[in-house]
Amino acid sequence: MGPRAGADAAIVRLGAGRVLALTTDPLSLIPALGPAVSARLAAHLVASDLWTSGIPPAYVTVNLNLPPAIEDELIAEFTTALDSAWKELGVAVVAGHSGRYAGLDGTILGAATMIGVGDEGRYVTAEMAVPGDRVIVTGGCAIEATAIAAHLMPKRLGAKLEPDQLARARALLDQVTVVPACRALVQAGVRDRGVSAMHDATEGGVLGGLIELALASGHDLRIERARIPISDESRAACEAWGGIDPYWTLSEGTLIATVREAYRDAALAALFEAGIVAADVGEVMPGHGKLWLTAESGEIATFEHPEPDPYWPAYERAVREKWS
Repeated sequence: MGPRAGADAAIVRLGAGRVLALTTDPLSLIPALGPAVSARLAAHLVASDLWTSGIPPAYVTVNLNLPPAIEDELIAEFTTALDSAWKELGVAVVAGHSGRYAGLDGTILGAATMIGVGDEGRYVTAEMAVPGDRVIVTGGCAIEATAIAAHLMPKRLGAKLEPDQLARARALLDQVTVVPACRALVQAGVRDRGVSAMHDATEGGVLGGLIELALASGHDLRIERARIPISDESRAACEAWGGIDPYWTLSEGTLIATVREAYRDAALAALFEAGIVAADVGEVMPGHGKLWLTAESGEIATFEHPEPDPYWPAYERAVREKWS
């Protein structure tokens, strides 16, 4: 399986019943979170993409392209936290590169490529989803957008939430990963004995991720929006961002999975046992890659392409206007 929309990782057949799973992603520094938290988040983002293949990660290569003016102390804090995150994820750094380059002044500090090796009968791809499979969504909507809001503008968000709710929103940073959800589903069973496909909802949110999965699978998805989990904290955070739609916005930490109908209950039980909120939100249908979304009113809308994520202009405005 090579590069395509809705595919988080590639699969290369090695022979002798073994496959190589690979993915690559930027390493970002988010000023509102600081270097240590940003590093852990970046490591989990790339690991989340690999885990959606069903193959656990084993190795990582790291490339750091640094602005000339970046301080040594900041680099040290970032790389120390990155090292801890790789150890937490059980992967070994096997190659890399680092350097300072003129012209760089953004928050992307480089990239990481993660690799896993596993049995050919254990990986899953979107193409393995078939009509009749149930669609499961974990975590809820706008998880990452909510977590960042709670750290970037706690006063603004705190005006909309009780203190305990704000604390839960800030704690969502630890849930900006789908590694535990993927691990639970893979252990419960794969392909005709469980999960048939997994996709990490990031940019474009839950609805964008559902469309990407539909396109990658070549089938349609029929989804009831009222079944998609969403917390009060996420609703408030999206209001604090200026009224962005929580269903379409940044939601790293949300896993979208298709599961054979006979194994749906076992899959949900495995997720609940791992402490992960999850819901059956619809089914895979014959088709060619559309999302059929039923609103709470009963009105049905169809989507063939993800909508632009409203988070990025909202974040730029918040930084420019110094929301706190």
